[in-house]
Amino acid sequence: MSSILLRCRLVSRVLKRNRRLFSSDVASTPPKEPLIGAQSLVSDLTPPPPPPPPPPSTEASNASSGKAWNFLKYSLIGAITGATATVGYASYAYSVDEIEEKTKALRAAPSNIKVADDAPALEKFKNRVYSSAITVPAKAAEVYIDARRTIEEQIRGYTEPYAEKLLPDLHPMERHVFTLVLDLQETLLYSYWTREKGWQTIKRPGVDAFLEHLAQFYEIIVYSDYSNMYVDPVMERLDTKHCVRYRLGKAATKYQNGKHYRDLSKLNRDPNKIIYLSAHARENSLQPENGAIIKPYKYEMDDTALVDFIPFLEFVARNPPADIRQVLASYEGRDIPAEFIRRSKEHQRRMQEQKQQGRLWRR
Repeated sequence: MSSILLRCRLVSRVLKRNRRLFSSDVASTPPKEPLIGAQSLVSDLTPPPPPPPPPPSTEASNASSGKAWNFLKYSLIGAITGATATVGYASYAYSVDEIEEKTKALRAAPSNIKVADDAPALEKFKNRVYSSAITVPAKAAEVYIDARRTIEEQIRGYTEPYAEKLLPDLHPMERHVFTLVLDLQETLLYSYWTREKGWQTIKRPGVDAFLEHLAQFYEIIVYSDYSNMYVDPVMERLDTKHCVRYRLGKAATKYQNGKHYRDLSKLNRDPNKIIYLSAHARENSLQPENGAIIKPYKYEMDDTALVDFIPFLEFVARNPPADIRQVLASYEGRDIPAEFIRRSKEHQRRMQEQKQQGRLWRR
């Protein structure tokens, strides 16, 4: 009996100890019932409204607008490139008169479109669309022609001689006179530059005697690449006796391929009676058949080229040929003064032989 009581007391003590342990565990861990109640309260509340849909993506809109802009940009580039190529080819291949003739029907087309008042509405609409489609290229052709004419006139002012007739008409009493055109540089004088003295102009030996003597037989004209602001003061000092009638400067030349050419056809003189004496007669003249080449003057003190040319030029003036160009062609590739002296001596020898033969026949 005592053992049974002892066991009961031990069991009760163990249960008490375990109950204390259980009560401490429950207090340390939060109960689940309040959580369930909170969840039920949250579920009972009305749900918040859904968030508004996001705006359309800016990247997509930018991409679509970029595609449209690229299409428009490349279309404009293509149109401008095509128009530029067409204008460039037309400017290269055709003159303004040819383009005006080829586009004459196109430019006149809008004014030729006429619609009757009682025409159907569809017919009027078609004609209006056709007129609008034709008017744009027709106006563009007119603008191109006007702009090209203006540009060519401006360019012609710099590249062409300032007048169609550079010299006035000859007096009727002088129409038999030959015209002697002289180049200024390296023909009548030589210009050079030094650091100490700047530009120096040296007169060619014999130039005074040459001008004074040949002024009796020729109408003498001086041609130069330089402007008259330079030519006139130089000629005033070079030609003190005023043997030269006219002075032509850069404005009277034709500018072509980066070079100034003498256009002798603009002199208002008979081309059969023009002699162009120059050290560069084949290089800077549009009529090389009228050229007589002289040795270029490079500041040689013993130069006699001008004086040597006097006999030939005087002979031509006293015995004028029908066409001086044929005479100059016979001297092609030869030194004209030396060849003229040789031919003169040969002619004198033949004349003497003929005289001797005539004397023998008389005997």
